[in-house]
Amino acid sequence: MNLLIIRHGESEADILNVIEGRADFELTERGERQARAMSEWVKTRYKVDKIISSTLKRAKKTASYLSEATGAQIEYSDDLMEFQNGLIAGMARDEADIKYPKPLNRYPHTKIYEMESDLEFRFRAETILSKIICENDNDSTIAIVSHGGMINMLYRSFLQLPNSSNIYVSTGDTGIHRWYIDNAAASGSSDSAVMERRVIVFSNSLEHLNAI
Repeated sequence: MNLLIIRHGESEADILNVIEGRADFELTERGERQARAMSEWVKTRYKVDKIISSTLKRAKKTASYLSEATGAQIEYSDDLMEFQNGLIAGMARDEADIKYPKPLNRYPHTKIYEMESDLEFRFRAETILSKIICENDNDSTIAIVSHGGMINMLYRSFLQLPNSSNIYVSTGDTGIHRWYIDNAAASGSSDSAVMERRVIVFSNSLEHLNAI
């Protein structure tokens, strides 16, 4: 199974320098150009069987360009939404620092300022990734359109890293990651404990943006 993990294009929040998260901003004009360029790049290299997208506007619009270019249908999932950042969503960064300062200690189960906990965030990533892997054919190519924070959680789930991991992967606007799952590695083994092989083919490809 091929998984194309794609971040949305530039959003209005990037221009306004506010905290985005669950704030539901549209793509900018530049973000739409990025999404179109990404879609053409994917179209010429992959046969996309299905697109699964976050329900936030910036991701939905990005996914719509990919669907138009590839002909693949879109499924929407709330589980692919960005981190639920509660009261600071849409707030200017300097204002948020004053009104809602970060605590000295924040544990994985901690919920502050109406945010979800790190454990809840990781569980969402685990849930949607498991569903995508289990509910689609092994030889299919699935495009996932989501957000920077969620993409990092999907990485941790894909690589089976601990929740306490401090490894982060950069993803630019419309950055593309390609993952491959080799189920034959598990099915062809005499050891039932052997899991399928999970491969990161490339990370954060922005080659398509050279055209704009």
